Parts: sequence; structure tokens; C-alpha cells
Amino acid sequence: MRRFFFRGVLALTPLVAVAVLEAQYAPPAQPGQPSWAYGIQADYKAPPPAGTPAPAASPDTTLHKLPGTDSAFTRAQIQDGFGPADWYPNDHPPMPEIVAKGRRIPGKPVSESARACGLCHYPNGKGRAENSSVSGLPVAYFIQQMQDFRNGLRASSEPRKANAVFMVNIAKAMTDQEINDAAQYFAAIRWTTPYFRVVETNTVPKTRVSNGVHFALEGAEAGTEPLGQRIVESPEHTERFELRDPRDGWVAYVPVGSIKKGEALVTTGGNGKTVACGVCHGANLLGLGPVPAIAGRSPSMLARQMWDMKQGTRRGLWADLMKPVVQNLTAEDLVNILAYTVSRRVTGPTN
Repeated sequence: MRRFFFRGVLALTPLVAVAVLEAQYAPPAQPGQPSWAYGIQADYKAPPPAGTPAPAASPDTTLHKLPGTDSAFTRAQIQDGFGPADWYPNDHPPMPEIVAKGRRIPGKPVSESARACGLCHYPNGKGRAENSSVSGLPVAYFIQQMQDFRNGLRASSEPRKANAVFMVNIAKAMTDQEINDAAQYFAAIRWTTPYFRVVETNTVPKTRVSNGVHFALEGAEAGTEPLGQRIVESPEHTERFELRDPRDGWVAYVPVGSIKKGEALVTTGGNGKTVACGVCHGANLLGLGPVPAIAGRSPSMLARQMWDMKQGTRRGLWADLMKPVVQNLTAEDLVNILAYTVSRRVTGPTN
């Protein structure tokens, strides 16, 4: 049974509740940062320098299985950056080499090679809350983002967001052809919902934050805590998450009333506070031309992007257009907008 360090009291005054919630996260990099979206744990330790040899791991020959497949893999196979396990090969088209296996660059550390896209984003492109969903993205948008990573125009405003640095290195390691292959592949996979089960609530299961993900505590440490003004995303099943199950979904806990408040901002712009999202992201938020769909996608992922745009660390052709859109949004606005967008269901083709 999984054990985590977090412990709290059941009866909390609002002041104590805020203190307990904040204790889960490392101090924010900037005032007002949506710490819940970055998930930097309070006991964060900086990763070792690039090229540092990993400590030797004990051999693990245990074969793991998931529902709905006869495949079985060891953890080493599941986590292989240059050929990760593909649990459900019939769920997606044949993968190009860069998606399935990546490309190791001779003489370069793993962190500077082109690891398989399917490792983090899954073969179906669904991705996870700590990274990004890429299925159904327009080809032009996908390519532009990879170019922005390469050219120093897209970075995280949170210096401790390690996988954002990994993406910069991967984009630099990939050839133009590999980027195009990945863009064409993921664009051909339709984004489907619900991937997130949305729950409006005042309280949530106690969680432990690790590597950008909220894990529900189990056993004697389990319980509930106030949600406050944040969104908490947790894997539906921790063990399946750790086995990188691309079919298993997430639960997104959002504050009571936030979906309705978010609808007003998203559909009208809130009396000039921002711009109605559908102007660029299309009817029902299903995308428009090279502008991506945002319906039913991870609120943590979208919150990070909006905050990074506001801070100026995500720039480039499309990001610059978003700067005035996000400029006047408060932390509560961000929560409300993303509670609404994650609650939307995809009912037709997306861009």
C-alpha cells in the first residue's frame, strides 16, 4: 500500500486551511503563481546536472499488466525513453520512429537526445497533467511550438519545472522531418472526452504532490481537506498511472460554482476583462484553423501556459496574441475559466 508523508488535522479554520494547502507546494516563483498547476512539492530538490550517471537500480524482472490487454512489461520497459511500452497498439495508427523510439544522439547524455514522444505524451497523445496532451493539435500549431522551444521563445516561468527544460532539449535534438512526422501523427488522432471526470466540491481527498502530480493519500493518512481556490487533478488509479496506462483517466476537483463563473468569462469575456475564448478557439472551444482546441483538456496544463504567457516566458507567433487576453485575469479567474473548459465535452472534430 502506498504511503505518503502528508498529515493534517480534520477540523481546520480557514486560516489554518490555507496554511496547510500552501504547505504542500514549494514557494511560488512569482507572486500570484497558480502553484497547484505546477505542482512543485515542498520538499523539492534540484535535479543533478545533465550527464550525471543515474544510481544503479536493482534488477526488476516483475511483469506488470493492465486491463484490456494481454501485454506484460517490466518497469524498465515501461519507462524506457527510447522504446517505451505500448500497451494498446490497436488504439492508434502506426507510430513514426520518433514517437515510438525517439533517437539517441551518440556522445550526448540522454537529457540532450530525442526521447520518444510516446514516453511522456503516450502513443495516443493524451498526455498527463504534468506535461501536455498533443492528440488532435493542428500540424502548423505543433510545428510552431517545437520551433519556439528550439528558439528560446517557449520556456516555463517556473525554473523548477524540469520537464519543460527536457522539452527544450528534445526540440533541439529533433530534425525538421522528425518534428513534421510527430505533428502529422498526433494531428491524425482525434481528442476524445471525457478524459477528466470533473467534480465541483468544497473538499478534496488529501494529496501528496510529487513531480507535478497530486496523488490521493491512502490508508491511515487518507482523509479530506478544503479545496480552496485551486483545481486538483489526480489520476483515477495511482497504480495504473505509474504503469503509464494511456486509457486511464483523471479526476479534476474544481470549486463549487466555478464552472458557472467560468462560463461567463469564456463566452463573453467578462465585460471587457478578457476576450471570449471562442473568437480564436472556435465554437464549443474545438479549435479554429491553426488555433488548438481547449475543450476537455487538462486545467493544470492550460493554467501553466496562460501564466507563462502572462509572465512573458512563453512568446512566439501565437503566444504573443494571448498576452492581452490573460493580462487582467486574477488567480480566481484562472480557476473559473479552466473549471469551465475542462468540463466541456468534445462532440465533433477538433483542431
